[in-house]
Amino acid sequence: MSRIKQRSRLPFLSLSLLLLTAQSSFAQENSPSAQSAEDTAVANAENADDSANSTVVYSSDFFSQYNPVTANDMLDRIPGISLGGGGPGGRGGGRGLGTGGNLLINGQRIAGKGNSARDQLDRITAAEVERIEIIRDTTGALNVRGASEVINVILLASQSRSSTTVELVNRLNHDDTLETGGSVAWSQQVGNFQALVNLEARPNYENRDNREVRLGPNNELVGTLFETNIRDQSENILSTNMSYSLGAHRMQLNALLSEGDHPRPVRRDFVDFTDAGLVNRIEEEDVNREESNWEVGGDYEFSFEDGSRLSVLFVANDEIRNSVRERYSANPAEAGLSKNLFIDSRQERKEFIVQGNYNFSLTDAQSLRVGIESADTQLESSLLIGSSFGSEPPSASVGGLSPLLSVSNPGTKVQEIRYEGFAFHNWTLSDRSSLESSLVYETSEISQTGAVSKTRDFQFWRPSFDYRFNIKENFRFRGTIKRSVSQLSFSSFAATTNEEDRDLNALAGNPELEPQTSWDYEGQLEYRLPNDGGVISSSISYSDIDNYIGRINATIDPEEPLSATGNVAPAKRWAMFNRASIRLNKLNLPNAILGMTLGLFDSEIIDPFLKTKQRIGGRGFANLNFRHDITSLGLSYGIDYSHSIWGGNYDIDIKTITRNDRERSLDLFVSKVWFEDWTFRLESDNTLDASRCRYRQRFNGTTIDGDISLIQDSCSSRYRRLNLSIQTTF
Repeated sequence: MSRIKQRSRLPFLSLSLLLLTAQSSFAQENSPSAQSAEDTAVANAENADDSANSTVVYSSDFFSQYNPVTANDMLDRIPGISLGGGGPGGRGGGRGLGTGGNLLINGQRIAGKGNSARDQLDRITAAEVERIEIIRDTTGALNVRGASEVINVILLASQSRSSTTVELVNRLNHDDTLETGGSVAWSQQVGNFQALVNLEARPNYENRDNREVRLGPNNELVGTLFETNIRDQSENILSTNMSYSLGAHRMQLNALLSEGDHPRPVRRDFVDFTDAGLVNRIEEEDVNREESNWEVGGDYEFSFEDGSRLSVLFVANDEIRNSVRERYSANPAEAGLSKNLFIDSRQERKEFIVQGNYNFSLTDAQSLRVGIESADTQLESSLLIGSSFGSEPPSASVGGLSPLLSVSNPGTKVQEIRYEGFAFHNWTLSDRSSLESSLVYETSEISQTGAVSKTRDFQFWRPSFDYRFNIKENFRFRGTIKRSVSQLSFSSFAATTNEEDRDLNALAGNPELEPQTSWDYEGQLEYRLPNDGGVISSSISYSDIDNYIGRINATIDPEEPLSATGNVAPAKRWAMFNRASIRLNKLNLPNAILGMTLGLFDSEIIDPFLKTKQRIGGRGFANLNFRHDITSLGLSYGIDYSHSIWGGNYDIDIKTITRNDRERSLDLFVSKVWFEDWTFRLESDNTLDASRCRYRQRFNGTTIDGDISLIQDSCSSRYRRLNLSIQTTF
């Protein structure tokens, strides 16, 4: 069955270009521009062994030619690096504070989970940065663990400084909707005290069109659908970071407050092909969302005279995600709309985490970090559904419709109290190799109250090993083995609204859900080209998953088949990543960087519905990005192209089988520095009008029966939009 829109093929030409460029760069040794970069990219003896050359340092002088405004602008000019991120616990994100991440500021990690690494660096002006260190080896001196590379942003030491960064953003959408937003970041240092305050209004409007063809079981045309789905949102964010140091004492406090309430109107125009001719139908939905979040985090560190360090960190956050959805339908030949569905979904997540750790040296070559962490994660949720087709008396609590009482576990409170103890051992085996090993023991209690009352206890051991060997200077092998435990999404414990399928109102809750555990293995080779010419790496990974979390059969009444999120079965997952980020010195483009990533995936599980082998993820993707700075003109431009590899991945549920695919996408930008310190940047987002496509089969009864009733073949797009931003620092 052909798709609604023609899909392009994977651009193998870009692979050939990448290989040609890499070969030229390998031969490059004496380019003047490359030599200039080499002068600033030197080994830092304080953080790594000179012979291993594991740390590359970029001074602020290196970036001055690019006229950067923020620390993020500086990172964009360094090849082969990426910032990791995390998410709040309790919704499938990071599990506690841990010791992960790969961003340090003045050697310290940021005690927070809601603030992304990129957001943090957008709030630091380039004028405040003394140097950026890229640390590629593991060491006990670092406040983070387990990252392939650590980015350490060192700020200027000054008795007093102050700066203000202002950005104005204008966005033009395909429906001629013009949005305006902006941000103001104020930075101040007085002696040992530093403060950063950022106020941002982030436009987030989206008008997405969905085109759908509906087919019968024999591929006969039975109808069409055109849908418009508008998100009329502007996110308002206030954040602050403060730090103070005095001798051996250092303290840090950061906070975040965000609000993004918005309406989301939906309109659907159906055309049904019947024996009597064409029949037109209309559906409209009024969706009002309430979204807010606050977070406070901080840490205190004391450094002893012998070099050991004692740290205490904490994070507290609260997130609200509520929505009220009302659906109306009408025949165009009749006047007015009639309400037929009401869904009130409410969720509030809370989390408090505190961690203490002590880092000290055992010998000149070995160090140990021990600590304990406690976390309290909570979710309160409720779900009310009313329908015009129900048999119960109408109720004002469900918009004047008939309450649906068949929803399982519609309201609940879930709380997890977790404790963990950990020990990280760093051992420099030789001047060319190192080993980081860790052991984490966690114990937790998950209690649930409401329609279901249940308490369960869990204990997990999580060992890990991270071995690094410098085969030659700039040529490194890294091998890791670790035991992983997922953070449960507590919303899956109770019934939730189904936002992926308009024909299914809710998903059943599963109070028996357990964390997904796995053994993960990875091997990586990385080569850094001479003269700061770039980075080429290749990695292979394998995961042996014990109890994969997917969809399971939760049917109680055979007349109403239901599915829920649950532990399906053992699964296996393979992945290969090939990455290259290269300066194009050989092509007389000394300030250009070409990046390429090719990811190939495979996986295997026995599906609980069909009892056949299926994949649990995609096949892969290719990404090509290019950036060129013409420093003499203060001009920069670039592209970012992505292409998914399609086929073989299906989302199998109790009543549907769905395949989701994403078309190729292209983003373009051009920026120009005018008036010495004003940066104007124009972006074309989704230049190719890429769509997200879905092929869904619906079944009479269940997928187990195999009797197809309807096929929905659809593609949706938000189309291209243009962004113009103006940024400067005072």
